[in-house]
Amino acid sequence: MVRFLSQPYPIDYSARSQFRKATLIGLFVGLFLLIFQPFGMNLWETPNKALKILGFGAVTFAVTAFNFIILRRLFPRLYVEEQWTVGREIVALMVNILLIAVANRLYLGWLLNEEESSGMSWSGMILVTFLIGLFPVTGLVFVSYITQLKKYSQGAASLPIHVHNDVTTLARNAPASPAPEPVDATVTLVADNEKDSVSVDAEDLLFIESSDNYCTVTYLRDKQVAKPLLRSSLSRLEKQITQPYVVRCHRSYIVNLNRVERVTGNAQGYKLHLLAGQFVVPVARQYNETLIAELKAL
Repeated sequence: MVRFLSQPYPIDYSARSQFRKATLIGLFVGLFLLIFQPFGMNLWETPNKALKILGFGAVTFAVTAFNFIILRRLFPRLYVEEQWTVGREIVALMVNILLIAVANRLYLGWLLNEEESSGMSWSGMILVTFLIGLFPVTGLVFVSYITQLKKYSQGAASLPIHVHNDVTTLARNAPASPAPEPVDATVTLVADNEKDSVSVDAEDLLFIESSDNYCTVTYLRDKQVAKPLLRSSLSRLEKQITQPYVVRCHRSYIVNLNRVERVTGNAQGYKLHLLAGQFVVPVARQYNETLIAELKAL
């Protein structure tokens, strides 16, 4: 169980996707309560009853949108996919459920006076919500994890292992092909100040990684790994690259596809292995189809 909770799990960074998810959850809660009217709601005698019941759905939407859109932008360092696990996903979802319970209990207290709403205690409501939510949330995360793991593991297994002239590997699932012609193009990257720059043979470039306002250019210099730092955004450097096989694969990475030797997959997506496995570069899900198609064409 501990091993399962520590497995990598994907984060959906799309605000549009999270907004849509929060809307659907809010609509489900509101319509469920309106149609079935549990917890004695069917006995309520109050004006605008339907709107008041739908208010629980609005509260649910607001809490979920705050947790999964606003909170993630206020504290981005807490939501780094490389550190995100199954256990963290379960905790995040359970915290969201408990906050929904608290917010809806406050809303109920606002609708009714405390004497009328005292039949549903704070501790009882939170405990019931936790117990009801724990098993479905864990089950859904488990199913999602297995589905994503199977998808990317099988996809990676269908790709060949590429042979590079200075790395000894065996080709798998790929017919023999003539050695590629040497590439003598040069990649020149210029920093924001227009003074600092890095020029490297395209054949020797491995990948570029961004961190805050800086980018690390990782390449081979005299068969040794060099990592000069440039003050620049990754998007700015991407525009300076003309080689079609040096591509964006992640919001934080640009990779030389000619240097990818092996591809693996886990629930978070594909991982590109370079330089005999010394470096592993992640692939964001938005780049999956195009990048994998390009790898197959190499």
